[in-house]
Amino acid sequence: MVWVPGGSLEFGDNVYPEEHPIRKVPVAGFWMDRAEVTNDAFAEFVKATGYTTVAKREVNPTLRPELSPEMLRPGAVVFVMPYKLNGMRQWWRFTPGANWRHPGGPATGIDGHGSFPVVTVAFEDAQAYAKWKGRTLPGEAQWEWPARALKPQAAQGHDQPRQANTWQGLFAIANSGEDGFVGLALVGCYAPNALGLFDMIGNVWELTTDAWAPTHQAADQVLPALRAPTTTMHVIKGGSFLCAPDYCIRYRSGSRQPQEDDPGVNHVGFRTILLHSAAACRDSEFNSCHLP
Repeated sequence: MVWVPGGSLEFGDNVYPEEHPIRKVPVAGFWMDRAEVTNDAFAEFVKATGYTTVAKREVNPTLRPELSPEMLRPGAVVFVMPYKLNGMRQWWRFTPGANWRHPGGPATGIDGHGSFPVVTVAFEDAQAYAKWKGRTLPGEAQWEWPARALKPQAAQGHDQPRQANTWQGLFAIANSGEDGFVGLALVGCYAPNALGLFDMIGNVWELTTDAWAPTHQAADQVLPALRAPTTTMHVIKGGSFLCAPDYCIRYRSGSRQPQEDDPGVNHVGFRTILLHSAAACRDSEFNSCHLP
């Protein structure tokens, strides 16, 4: 983990309506995972606790009457590259048997991929892991502040970043892989930002504790929902390997998007934070210190 000093953030961006309005918010200091939680780290949690992820459970039809019988089965949502474009959302498929150990479906696995980010984990799964570690997920502003490396304002211009795992080519039918990867990348393949944090942009979207609202201003009005069981969507940040200039220019610190709390999706992961004093850190100015 690295220490993230507190400061004042001009929260948001001006590309999509849900990023408005930009407003100033204070952020207190905290520790943040240097990289996204990996398959190896999540496996350690499952081995120690016997935890069963949401994707491996049957869904109670009385709780989700809107779901088809297939979607009541254990599984997750998987990106499948289409042969041609003939309609929106055609590349997402609910896949029975997909879960964090089999992120593309039963025929796939994570052997040899221990250092890749864990995916197809639902919000409940990420919360359970964070609690086991004695931590929490970041809030939206807590995520955005270190993603900018403590710069109060969002960067001007929205060019596709070179040091991030995003989509190069015509989305969603051709990815040239110019950045070295066509799908997920293992964590830490690209240069860290000025705080020493890897993959804050691209690779996988990252879950936050903020309940989704269509604007930042409206978010103030739903804060009580964070403690309510009726909250069904949370904010995800940072974009993923599926973000492309011709479809989703959300490879930015200020980008935000809703994510249903279940099922899991194979382009969403997470990292954790720890609210802790920096007094034990001798080099807090550069923020390169590990927890003592």
